[in-house]
Amino acid sequence: MCYDIAFTVSIESIYKYLPGLKAPGSLDIHFDPTWHRIGMSYPQWPVVTNHNGLKLEKYTWGPVPKMLDTLEKVKRQRQLFLNARSEKVLENGTMWNAIRHQRCLIPATGFFEYRQIPGWKNKVAYYIKPKEQELFFIAGLWAMSNSWDVDKPDRIPAFTLLTRAANPLMAQIHNGGDNAGRMPMMLTTALAKQWLQPQLTDTNIRGIIQYELPATQLECWPVNSVRKVKPDDAAVIAPVAYEGLPALQV
Repeated sequence: MCYDIAFTVSIESIYKYLPGLKAPGSLDIHFDPTWHRIGMSYPQWPVVTNHNGLKLEKYTWGPVPKMLDTLEKVKRQRQLFLNARSEKVLENGTMWNAIRHQRCLIPATGFFEYRQIPGWKNKVAYYIKPKEQELFFIAGLWAMSNSWDVDKPDRIPAFTLLTRAANPLMAQIHNGGDNAGRMPMMLTTALAKQWLQPQLTDTNIRGIIQYELPATQLECWPVNSVRKVKPDDAAVIAPVAYEGLPALQV
């Protein structure tokens, strides 16, 4: 699944792709560029919604479903809701189906995934990004969640990031673990705008989540592990040469 993302440009870059956000007060949001955030830290992240008008706000990554009704359950299980399989959005009886009309966009400049190499002790981290645009949008869903924070007792807006079956390139990288063969639900700018339209039918939603970004539109390279504490700067995505690393088939 996708738990590691980056946003390395200025927040104003989002307005180039979604000019409708240029409304009074919309530029008040502040978000410093970051080369890596991990979902399990439940960070705040800029998201775009069309809830009572097109807005750019900061939501917390990781909703807290009602079933997580104790702090102990939250600590054990919240990370399971950082991502949602796009297939579940239209599956009756799921939490994601219940909030399918609460759609959002998660802007990012890249994301990280780990590749399992036969015979290697450790997996190899890769940084993945679109070839020809400085940022892209991932489809998401949002919900009001219990914060479980003594300093913020009120319910807070939180989001989950949708994933889909991996394209041929990502299938080679995300090839191990319980959720192998997945990638973020990356959208074209046109589909991103459609995703936010409030009048979408289930048929419309199905059409959008069936989109697969072609592998030829992505570029990637090996990096050092991002699961170790390090400065939040460009060194995080610096290419690393691993001796004997099998080439990816593109």
